[in-house]
Amino acid sequence: MVFVRSLMKMAANNAVLNRLEQKGAEADQVIEYLKQQVALLKEKAILQASLREEKKLRVENAKLKKEIEVLKQELIQAEIRNGVKQISVPHSGKTSTVSFSEDCSPSLPVAVTLPGPQDQPKGSSEEKKKKDKAEKKGEKKEKKQQSATGDDSKPIDISWLDIRIGCITTAKKHPDADSLYVEEVDVGEANPRTVVSGLVKHVPLEEMQNRMAVFLCNLKPAKMRGVVSQAMVMCASTPEKVEILIPPRGVVPGERVTFEGFSGAPEKELNPKKKIWEQIQPDLHTNDECVATYKGVPFEVKGKGVCRASTMANSGIK
Repeated sequence: MVFVRSLMKMAANNAVLNRLEQKGAEADQVIEYLKQQVALLKEKAILQASLREEKKLRVENAKLKKEIEVLKQELIQAEIRNGVKQISVPHSGKTSTVSFSEDCSPSLPVAVTLPGPQDQPKGSSEEKKKKDKAEKKGEKKEKKQQSATGDDSKPIDISWLDIRIGCITTAKKHPDADSLYVEEVDVGEANPRTVVSGLVKHVPLEEMQNRMAVFLCNLKPAKMRGVVSQAMVMCASTPEKVEILIPPRGVVPGERVTFEGFSGAPEKELNPKKKIWEQIQPDLHTNDECVATYKGVPFEVKGKGVCRASTMANSGIK
C-alpha cells in the first residue's frame, strides 16, 4: 500500500515538472520574440532618421547651389567694375568665362555661358565693349583716388598741412586718462572740434580755458582712450618741457597759418600710410627768438604777425 502511494506521488511530481518545463520553453519563445521586435524597431528608427537627414541635406545642398550661382554672378560684376578682363575659353562645345588679373594670371572660373559656336563672334564683340567700359571705369576710379589722396608729383612740404588758428572754448580732464585733456575747439567751422591733448603735466587746467592756439586740422581723426580727437594743438616741445604756441594778437578762429615760399592748398585729410606729418615734423623748430618756423620760415598769419613759444627757443615743435 505504501509503495503504491509512493508511485502516485512520484507521478504527480513528474507532471508538475513537465508543466514547468513547458512553461519555461514558452517563456523563452516569448523573450526571443520580444528581442526580435526590439531589433526591428531599432532598425526602423535608424532608417527613418537616415531618411530625414538625407532629405535635410538635399534641401541644404540645393540652397547652397543657388547661393553659389548668385555669388558667381556678383563676382563677375565686381571683377568687371574693377577692370578684370573676362575671356571666353571654348570647352566641349560650351564657353567658359575665365577672369584674368592685371598681370595676366588667371583666377578661378567664375561663370559658365552656353552660347553655340555661331554666337562666338558676337560674344567677342560684346566682351570687347565690356572690357573697354571696365577699363574706362578703372581709369576714372584711379583719377578719383589720386584726387582724394593728393598729387604724388607734388613735393612734400609744409603746404600739405592745414594749420589754423583756433580757440579752446572749454577743456576738462579725460575721464579715462590722467595725462590727457579733452578740449572743445573753435577752428572757424560750423561746429566745434573735439581735441585730445597730453598736456596735463605741462599746462594747468585753468590756463587751457578760452585761449587761442595753433592747430593742425587735417590729420586723420584718431580715437584716444575712447574719445575721437579731430585735430592737434601745436606746441614747442622737449622731453622736459612743453609750451602751447601763441598766435599773434588780433587773430580769429579759422585763420590760416601760412609760410612764405610754400604756397598751395593743403590736403583735405592726410593719408596716414604716406607718413606726411612724420616727414615734415623734423623740420619744425622755434628759432633763437622763440618764433615757430618750418626750415627757418616763420609760422605767419597774414597781416597779423608770427606764432611763437613763450620761452622755449631752439626746440622742436609737435
